[in-house]
Amino acid sequence: MPLYALSRAARGDTSERYALGYGPLRPVADETTGLALLQLPEGFRYLSFGWHGDPLGGGQRTPAGHDGMAAFAGADHLVHLVRNHELSPAPAFAPALAYDGGAGGGTTTLSFDPERGSLVRAVASLSGTLRNCAGGATPWGSWLTCEETVLGPDADAALTQRHGYVFEVPVHGVPTREPLRALGRFVHEAVAVDPQSGIVYETEDAVAAGLYRFIPTTPSRLADGGRLQMLAVRGRPRADLRTGQITRVTMGVYWVDIDVPDVARPGTGDLSVYEQGRRAGGATFARLEGACHADGRIFVTSTTGGEARMGQVWELTPRADELCLVYESPGRHELNMPDNLTVSPRGGLVLCEDGTANPCVHALTRDGRIARFARNNTVLTGEVNGLAGDYRGSEFAGATFSPDGRWLFMNLQSPGITLAITGPWDVGPL
Repeated sequence: MPLYALSRAARGDTSERYALGYGPLRPVADETTGLALLQLPEGFRYLSFGWHGDPLGGGQRTPAGHDGMAAFAGADHLVHLVRNHELSPAPAFAPALAYDGGAGGGTTTLSFDPERGSLVRAVASLSGTLRNCAGGATPWGSWLTCEETVLGPDADAALTQRHGYVFEVPVHGVPTREPLRALGRFVHEAVAVDPQSGIVYETEDAVAAGLYRFIPTTPSRLADGGRLQMLAVRGRPRADLRTGQITRVTMGVYWVDIDVPDVARPGTGDLSVYEQGRRAGGATFARLEGACHADGRIFVTSTTGGEARMGQVWELTPRADELCLVYESPGRHELNMPDNLTVSPRGGLVLCEDGTANPCVHALTRDGRIARFARNNTVLTGEVNGLAGDYRGSEFAGATFSPDGRWLFMNLQSPGITLAITGPWDVGPL
């Protein structure tokens, strides 16, 4: 039985409460700037920080392209956020932490005081990587940041290294800046780590995409290597799951090996990771993006999956080797291309939308319904760091809850803003 049915029955909540969500949205002023950057339900408040152009410790400035992010508890009672920056080839923004001096992406780490509701400090934590889209937190307290590209010096003379990898970023300290090559070289999106087994599940953002798992030789030490595999459906070799699927129907799965994870020239003569898996019977998804772990299950979003091509949410149960489509968008009026996602401490799924002219954040309720929670309302005229423009079309990304469940952090990718939202979570599906 899917997680939602189990959780909802256990709590005894009524379908009426879940159908209503948190109520209508209205513009709410940011407590930092006074600007109405978001529309939220009654009772919720928020503050912004970590804007593009804000100073970082060490003399750098905060880069743009805010994307995936995770929150970690600190012994100092602070919440530490490791945040991606999805940027293309350009000079590295923090040269001392760079893997490739010609790559503009990377990560920054921010420390937030949940009692005061304020930013304490922000520093660069990895630089010289490319198009750091999403990633995932590890149970041992680090962030896995993923490159959504396979560019290298053969395609762009500004680059000195091959890209298309996962990098591990410690919450405290300096990263090795070495790619985790055994996790594969492909157009990465997100990862989710099973805390019991240490297996890393990886999504691929491509029109024809695979869902992968990496079985580490040494759990919690990914640099020691391991085995990369691609999901396949029992009785349906090379299954195409992009359309024609029925929600709440469980199918058995198995995993096929990827013989060459670190492909030298994918798509130009060498078999890509996806092609290797597909030839062995692996299943095809449409643009797999967000991934998260909850209650022994892995949830992933297919951004353009489904009959309407407006998105699917899949649930994988590793212990049983089962896969289930828990939600499919019937059209853009309900949900337009879900991307990043997270599970709240109370069990609801948060979906960040990126396929509409005015993106929203949605809750996927435990009875499989969508409830709108937030809408982008950002229009700037130079009030912060000289940033100006109508950014209401910018996608939400990086949704993650503080360890105590009181704050929901997320990013507006453009112009690059981090937001912390709090309010009466218990009266709705999150």
